[in-house]
Amino acid sequence: MPLPPLVDFLALLGIDLALSAGCLRLLAGTERAPKEKNWTKWATALFFIGMWLPVGPAHLPLLAYVRGISSDLSITLVALACLDLCARCVVLPAIAGREKTALRIALALAALFVYPTALGWGDWDSYRSGWASWGLWTALLAVSFVAWFMGLSLLPSLVALALLAWSAGLMESNNLWDYLVDPWLAAAALFGCLKSGARRLWTRQRFRPRTFLQSPH
Repeated sequence: MPLPPLVDFLALLGIDLALSAGCLRLLAGTERAPKEKNWTKWATALFFIGMWLPVGPAHLPLLAYVRGISSDLSITLVALACLDLCARCVVLPAIAGREKTALRIALALAALFVYPTALGWGDWDSYRSGWASWGLWTALLAVSFVAWFMGLSLLPSLVALALLAWSAGLMESNNLWDYLVDPWLAAAALFGCLKSGARRLWTRQRFRPRTFLQSPH
């Protein structure tokens, strides 16, 4: 089987990394680099290799069929998948809670900004701002500086990585938004924000001090 062009190869590799990270998470559960579950790493490695096997009359790798359903993944999602794989396989420190929360909120806001208008809600398509827009670059720079000033490094690093990949043209799309966020990542971020908000609301209601009216004597 001949190797696909570089852009297609990188797209398939990103999908494989994301699927492998999900596979390892499902097999290993919530544990990081579990000593008693080393088989999960080997199973994930076999899964990673198996997704490249050619199948069907066209002898395309399994990943090509997955790509037809999922489309290309964003650089952000692929980078997060790589971080999760490294944290589980080589005992790297997990991403801090503050970093996760800030990134989740930023991605959720980006999704709410891009996808509703891209789907035809309103007269202005915010997705167009991803084509060499100084406004988007300025906004990304401002968000990165604010995050860095607050002691957060994950969000600025992912923005920088997406910008580098976009400058190098590593994806089929030339729209910067496709490098920053994708529907799968947007859905996960929105779900995470809703889940976190519901959990905080439940905790606040559960532990809120109750006041009882005293009956007059």
